[in-house]
Amino acid sequence: MKGKVTQPALHWSFMKRRTFLSHSASTLLMATAAPISATAGEFTGKIKKSLKWSMAEKAARGMTLPDAFSKLRDCGFEGVEPSVLAGHVKDPSEWLEASKRSGLVIDGTVGGRLGVLESGIDTTKAIGGETMLIVVEYDITKPLMAQWNQSRDRLKEAAPYAEKLGVRIVIENVWNTFFTSPFDLARFVDEVGSQWVQVQFDVGNVMRWGVPEHWMEVLGKRSFKLDVKEYDLEIALSQGMRKGFDKPLGEGSINWAAVRRELSTINYSGWAAAEVKAGDWPYLADVARRMGTVLDV
Repeated sequence: MKGKVTQPALHWSFMKRRTFLSHSASTLLMATAAPISATAGEFTGKIKKSLKWSMAEKAARGMTLPDAFSKLRDCGFEGVEPSVLAGHVKDPSEWLEASKRSGLVIDGTVGGRLGVLESGIDTTKAIGGETMLIVVEYDITKPLMAQWNQSRDRLKEAAPYAEKLGVRIVIENVWNTFFTSPFDLARFVDEVGSQWVQVQFDVGNVMRWGVPEHWMEVLGKRSFKLDVKEYDLEIALSQGMRKGFDKPLGEGSINWAAVRRELSTINYSGWAAAEVKAGDWPYLADVARRMGTVLDV
């Protein structure tokens, strides 16, 4: 998810932002662009590959859910994350049966919001997921600290229920400007103060604000899961910020070797979910292959 931004006057003008990005991009391109190389299999058996169900919906049309799940296994994925908000899960028993028959794990769900945390946790539990990804919403026309405190307190309230059902709430860093540095996100999670509220760190989203490996250094073990996408700063500057996501994994500005070093530092073991555009089965197989390369799985 990219997050949704309210549209009043921005924090700074477009020209100032573009000037800032121009200077930052040239520095980051030199500092972070690096060829993919690593000791083979460093994270084999530690990182498991998942994807958002929305990426496979088009390819799966006309197929039964168990057959689509089996196809995703053939593509190289071990898990899948359906969306609560998009209404993917209409019959939890159908998803559980598809997972059982195919061996594809439903590792979590996507799209929870603070107002419906408990119902989202219920759905996640019903299909066997271990996490529910959420976005902390932000209205930039309203005072910041009031929203910070309300969101923090809402998560504190929901944490015992999440613990009771065994479903972690994981916060994604998105583009709604609520968390613009790793220190913001780390402080927020620490103020919630529960191991059942952690982070699903999005490696690509963070390129708007800084350097993925630096965020990972600060977040440390607060990063319970990963979202994986590429970002190209040169394309973003010449064609528009969202166009930066159009590069295939491993061909953009992210220094995946440095990302892996930070994962190694915290001895990361868990799920990494692709969050890129949808496509056909050969395309999805290529995404899984590229994930294996950039993460050395």
